[in-house]
Amino acid sequence: MATQFGAESTTDDVLAGMDLHGRRILVTGVSAGLGVETARSLVARGADVVGAARDLAKAERATESVRAAAKESGGSFALMELDLASLASVRAAADRLVADGRPFDVVIANAGVMATPLGHTADGFETQLGTNHLGHFLFVNRIAGLIRDGGRLVNLSSSGHRLSDVDLDDPGFERTAYDPWIAYGRSKTANVLFAVEFDRRHRDRGVRACALMPGVIQTELGRHMTPEVMEALQQRFRAATGRAITYKSIPQGAATSVWAAAVAGGDEIGGRYCEDCHVASVNDDASTRHGVRSYALDPARAKALWAKSEEMVGERF
Repeated sequence: MATQFGAESTTDDVLAGMDLHGRRILVTGVSAGLGVETARSLVARGADVVGAARDLAKAERATESVRAAAKESGGSFALMELDLASLASVRAAADRLVADGRPFDVVIANAGVMATPLGHTADGFETQLGTNHLGHFLFVNRIAGLIRDGGRLVNLSSSGHRLSDVDLDDPGFERTAYDPWIAYGRSKTANVLFAVEFDRRHRDRGVRACALMPGVIQTELGRHMTPEVMEALQQRFRAATGRAITYKSIPQGAATSVWAAAVAGGDEIGGRYCEDCHVASVNDDASTRHGVRSYALDPARAKALWAKSEEMVGERF
């Protein structure tokens, strides 16, 4: 079942015939795009989904289809506030969930930003690393005990991880000229490395973690990309691969997330990087965007990032 899907598969293709009643799933970033579709497809099969978003008013408007699907299927949907660019907000959100005490079968770390101008989070971290990695690192670790034995962590990364390894000596570009795409690449590599080390730490109780590339999708994630930037990206990709970037629809883009969350076997995806509804192979060839760079799966690098992340957020796990 886990091998019959590909780049053109949609969430409804992947979850066809599945019954997710009784499954409780947390999805971050449910105010637009992939997060909304991920939540919709899961509640449509009866799952109980908690959606986290920075802007609750925006999320309420964006998730009308999710609530309608939940009502029809017998699943449920609830929203909670979470601003990943503020550690105070992250801690408050995690504390609320821990106090509530209800466990999750899956956590899908979907929220993120891309190619932002140089900026900083509320705690002074470079915006992309702070939001895409450190916010999720702190949030997920604080609620790790709520993930049921046999559960999953699914981190959304990107083929953009191929642009750069993490820089543990200069994570905030204090000594390096800022490049929005290098910063994005660092944060997306961090998403993979976080999954690798989280998987190592929790697999003894059957909790498995993976990272994935959803595909290239035109969503609000690209809000900072001008037409000039888009054209430059197309030219760069064409020069490297000889072909144009292929875009996915939002249901196709969210398919790998729900595949990893509910369809694939835990041993199949644990500690791995996935794309197009399958586990990707290691590929260090710069002329292609497919596959995962070897540095993103390096266990020693994953442990080092974990230690650096603990230092940066001021907590140990």
